[in-house]
Amino acid sequence: MQVLHQPTEISEASSTDRILAAAETLFSEQGYDAVSMNAIAARAGVSKANIFHHFSTKNALYLAVVKHACKESQTRVETVERRHQSLVDRLSHFARSQLEHMLDHGQTTRLILRELLSHGPEHGRDLAEQVFGQSFARLVDMIREGQARGELRQDADAAAVAVMLIGMNVYFFEARDLLRHYPAVDFAEDPQRFSQKMLQLMLNGILPTPQEKQS
Repeated sequence: MQVLHQPTEISEASSTDRILAAAETLFSEQGYDAVSMNAIAARAGVSKANIFHHFSTKNALYLAVVKHACKESQTRVETVERRHQSLVDRLSHFARSQLEHMLDHGQTTRLILRELLSHGPEHGRDLAEQVFGQSFARLVDMIREGQARGELRQDADAAAVAVMLIGMNVYFFEARDLLRHYPAVDFAEDPQRFSQKMLQLMLNGILPTPQEKQS
């Protein structure tokens, strides 16, 4: 009778996924500095040598965790460009989809924001160069293309517009629990409504129109 032996080694793909999942959880719960490679190995059920087989350093593993969790952000701008023609529609869709992604992946978003506050220069450069830089540059290019078509003021700084779009979502994510208790705020439970309101303000400003001044 033939005896079938179960494989004792974890497949490469399974091992990597387990390491990334364990690292994401521990980094999010405890912060980058507080987590050891031994702790990640124990949680993933692999040896520390196995982790270093896939990731050369702890920082390389951290960046891989962020990249893995933020795959969607790498293609968001391209998706917006395929589906929408006008710059206003593109910016509106980008703002809504990015905020939705941040809220759906709250654990990873908190990890990134926490580490930027704790290790701004160090992790900021790595995240800009290896994770978010390309998608940010494409967003800026998309805004400049809209300017070239006459859809946006020529004197508007495209990078500043991109920062405003991302910044308003970061603030909503961080302050949502506070905003819920402000009586004047009626959009804390409706992220899409918040995005719509903020985009309208960004595009139209808050100064009165000439007609409003005359009335």
